Amino acid sequence: MRRLLNTLYIFTEDAYLALDGENVVAKRQGDEIGRIPLHTLEGIHSFSYAGASPALMGACASRGIALSFYDRKGKFLVDASGAVRGNVLLRRAQYGVSADEGRSLPIARNFIMGKIYNSKWVIERACRDHALRVDVSALKGASRKLSESMAAVRYCESLDSLRGIEGDAAAVYFSVFDELILRNDGEFSFKGRVRRPPTDAVNAMLSFFYSILSRDCASALEGVGLDSYIGFLHCDRPGRRSLALDCMEEFRPIFVDRFVLTAINNRVVGPGDFEHRETGEVILSDKGRRLLFESWQARKREIILHPFLKEKVPRGLAPLIQAQLLAKCLRGDLGGYPPFLWK
Repeated sequence: MRRLLNTLYIFTEDAYLALDGENVVAKRQGDEIGRIPLHTLEGIHSFSYAGASPALMGACASRGIALSFYDRKGKFLVDASGAVRGNVLLRRAQYGVSADEGRSLPIARNFIMGKIYNSKWVIERACRDHALRVDVSALKGASRKLSESMAAVRYCESLDSLRGIEGDAAAVYFSVFDELILRNDGEFSFKGRVRRPPTDAVNAMLSFFYSILSRDCASALEGVGLDSYIGFLHCDRPGRRSLALDCMEEFRPIFVDRFVLTAINNRVVGPGDFEHRETGEVILSDKGRRLLFESWQARKREIILHPFLKEKVPRGLAPLIQAQLLAKCLRGDLGGYPPFLWK
């Protein structure tokens, strides 16, 4: 099993990243502001507009270090990639399954089964832990509807039908999401999922960390030799990593949603950690991003019991493990793809 290493986040807007020997060096107006050995890193996420040197990009690509660039809002821009890794036979198998709905549907069903199951678990956990502070009746009603959605997933016979079930389940889940926010603070009220652009603090955090999770899943898939652009559920679209979006579905509720809820309910962030723009858009401030990424990185190091392998692993390795299981499924070494069902 691969060891979980650190991820470097660059928030200084005008920081330029360069290579010095075996170190990544951050410079601001020519002055060094920090350096970290490359061998301690598994990823670099830069929110700086200054960019990075070609030498550093090449060093990251050759060492398998994910180097990704974002704008201030957390929108993914581009990443540096080296030579394609992996077995061409595995990718051929992936392309064959993707082109055949009869073969891709069972895998896609398990992605969505995992997502709905984990969404239901988030709701049930709130009922168990905070019964006196939440509307248990509303949450239990949503949980029952999600159970019905899982039953529908098992027997759906087309990808279009599956997408419809997933959309309905997401609407049910987010209809009660505000009940899971325990702070009586108007800044963190949640009226519904708003993506482009997010118009409240909760949506700003959800969108931001969904983007980060997507990059983690893409890196995991490419690390085992799969093509992150060719998916089974999300339609192929130029520039979109459809398989990464497929694979992150089961992780959304338990990795991002619960992380955001914990950050709000435990007062990791406050109203002052967001910027409200004249357009109505809300984004995290530099301070807010730093606070949340400290917590995000600590959470990735937490040890969990993988529900399929029954082994204890760092949380941050879960996308890699699922990517490995997907590769085994495509090779025919597993009878089906086992979704990550959290308990």
